[in-house]
Amino acid sequence: MPHAQMHPDTPVQTPDRLLRLLLVGAGGRGSTYAGYAVTTGRAEVVAVAEPDPIRAATALERHADAELFADWRALAERAPEADAVIIATQDVDHVEPAIRFAELGYHILLEKPMATSEEDCRAIVAAAQRTGVMLAVCHVLRYTPYTQGVKEIIASGRLGDIVSVEHLEPVGWWHQAHSYVRGNWRREDQASPMLLAKSSHDLDWISYVVGKPVRKVSSFGGLMHFRPENRPQGAADKCLDCSVESTCPYSAKRLYLSCLGDPDRERWPLGAVTEVRTVEGVEKALREGPYGQCVYACDNDVVDHQVVNLEYEGGATASFTMTAFTPFTHRKTRIFGTRGALDGDGVRVTVTDFVADLVPGDEETIVLGVDGPDAGSGHGGGDERLVDSFLDALTSGDPTRILSDPATSLESHIVAWAAERSRHTGTVQTLAG
Repeated sequence: MPHAQMHPDTPVQTPDRLLRLLLVGAGGRGSTYAGYAVTTGRAEVVAVAEPDPIRAATALERHADAELFADWRALAERAPEADAVIIATQDVDHVEPAIRFAELGYHILLEKPMATSEEDCRAIVAAAQRTGVMLAVCHVLRYTPYTQGVKEIIASGRLGDIVSVEHLEPVGWWHQAHSYVRGNWRREDQASPMLLAKSSHDLDWISYVVGKPVRKVSSFGGLMHFRPENRPQGAADKCLDCSVESTCPYSAKRLYLSCLGDPDRERWPLGAVTEVRTVEGVEKALREGPYGQCVYACDNDVVDHQVVNLEYEGGATASFTMTAFTPFTHRKTRIFGTRGALDGDGVRVTVTDFVADLVPGDEETIVLGVDGPDAGSGHGGGDERLVDSFLDALTSGDPTRILSDPATSLESHIVAWAAERSRHTGTVQTLAG
């Protein structure tokens, strides 16, 4: 239950007991957060709510002493003694448990997006404010060593005032096919628009770097490639039966069979397809499930490319591009200031000083990042630092340990919906100051 609030300058003390966590949704993200929290030696999972029997069994293997519930409502009804709950259900299923567990007094770690409508997001924020619980939204990119290094460079004044930002999210051709054509986030009515499902990270990240609120938004994009009319001649509905599979960039057979033998790739993306780590198991899943479907014969409707233009309070601007048709790699960002420029690739940045670096080659390159860019490799250290910050907040009772608080996270969601309104109506959206 909630801890008493402490002064923000109070150092984090080692608790005299393990922090007790509930896990609602034991899929990839929930398992990652809960698993890392346990490995810190600071927390334990005392209850799990997961309707899928395979995921439930896996969760119990990892958290042997946890009580298992098939539904979050049964867990809420029981309301075991605990400090916080991790909510990592599907996007459309965030709002009800978030509000209910806030009402029960649990602090909350909530997977992004907060919810799939502005009304539901505002309801979650209101519930956290009304009950006084701490709510951290999983905008993990804020927490990476790379991001913190970029923020330190900006704060040092080396770039002067930020004038414009150019930011690219290279989703990756096979990742788009896995998650947003065949996978759980392929349809807006079953999940959310791409900007929320995938790129709320990026809209939040740009605002975090610029440090000012967005005032105007415009956007263009759509579903260009993954459509029935682009289906190659002779293609079958299933990749395993397809005569052109070997030459298709989106072959499910090539993607998922190549994961076998690689522990990281077996965990993700293969873990979303099957828990059976054999050729026969993978092929059975591809034949019977959605991940073996031809990408030109799915019921997907989310965009595969989109640009968003942003104007911030004070006049700074940013352009954001999300595209499926890239290598699977880190985000790339250029920041242009009045005294210098920064060019970053998610691991290292090159800083040009307009006073000192008159000769090409004088720029300074600094390595800031670690690990890989994706969920399977911890989002460049962001997953771990997010959980560390949340545990720090629980231990100290200090919500300022959380970089992605409810009001801040709501802002990036509002920007995403404004961008979608712009994309659908061809208008520039103005946000209230």
